[in-house]
Parts: sequence; structure tokens; C-alpha cells
Amino acid sequence: MIDRRSVMTAALAAITAAASNRQSLAQTGMSRTTAYAFSFPGLDGGDIKLAEFAGRPILVVNTASLCGYTPQYGGLQELWTEFGERGLMIVGVPSNDFGGQEPGGAAEITATAQNHHVTFPIAAKAVVKGPNAHPFYRWAADARPKDVPRWNFHKYLIGRNGYIADVFPESVEPVDTRVKTAIARALAGS
Repeated sequence: MIDRRSVMTAALAAITAAASNRQSLAQTGMSRTTAYAFSFPGLDGGDIKLAEFAGRPILVVNTASLCGYTPQYGGLQELWTEFGERGLMIVGVPSNDFGGQEPGGAAEITATAQNHHVTFPIAAKAVVKGPNAHPFYRWAADARPKDVPRWNFHKYLIGRNGYIADVFPESVEPVDTRVKTAIARALAGS
């Protein structure tokens, strides 16, 4: 016969284990949801589904056409040229959230990207901060609350496992050694 104390002890142990697992996930900045759960409307139509790049590192960068950092498009293209064939995916996400520096529509964003010879995918303009942020950016903010975009050209590197592997603020150029090293590590699977 099972006594009440045994049932209560087993129930308490199960609740404690579940809470410990949630706490462990929170401490590592991981959730059960990965970046591969998200997609962005493409600037030229269709969707950029991150699930199509599952198992590959992805660099997600919020961009703007009228920003002092806009020349970083060139550095992002260099990364795309150097690492794209090895598996890196880059997604530019235009946003007007910082300084109103992406006021135009698809035609203006496309023109800016073309001026920088960009060939990696560009999403349609999206909100990247606050409660109305695109779901990817809300997920990233939950995972890394101290590493949210504070300006244009903030970079999230998603590892092969679908979780945030590294974060680089706008002041770090795409071709910076730290970025290239992190990408090489992500490509190697570590």
C-alpha cells in the first residue's frame, strides 16, 4: 500500500527536478526553442526560414541604410564570400528602430544593399527591440538580456545547435578577428 508521505515526496522530487531543469536552461541562456523556429519575410518576397539552415551557423544582423555603420554591409559581404560556401548563412534585418536610419521601403533598402554589392539574404524591415520586436529578437533578448541591440549593425551568431553562440555590438566590424574566429569555431562545430 502506498502511503501519503511517499506520494508527496515523489511529487515534490518531480517538481524540484523540473524547476532545476528550467533554472539550468535559463542560466545557460538556452531555451527549448532554437533560432531555427523563426523566419523573416524576405525583402524581395518569400520567407527566409532559419529552419532551412538548421545545423549551420547563422549571423543575424540588424541593418540600416542611413547609419554611420552602413559601410559594414561591405564587411558582411566579405564574410559571406569567405565563409558562405563553408556553411555560414548571413541574414540582414533592416530596422528603423535606432535614429530613424531606415526610413525607406524595399526599393531604398535594396538600393543600399546593391551599392555595397550584397548578395546574402536581406529580410523585410522589422522591429528589433521592445515588446513589438520580431519574434526572433524577442527570443534573443530572453536568451541574452544583456546583449540586446543598442544600435544598428548588432550581430547575433547562431551556432550549429540553433542557440546564440556569440554576440557582437555595432562597434565590432564584421571582419574583426573576434568575429571571424567565432564563425570559424561555429563552422567547426565547437
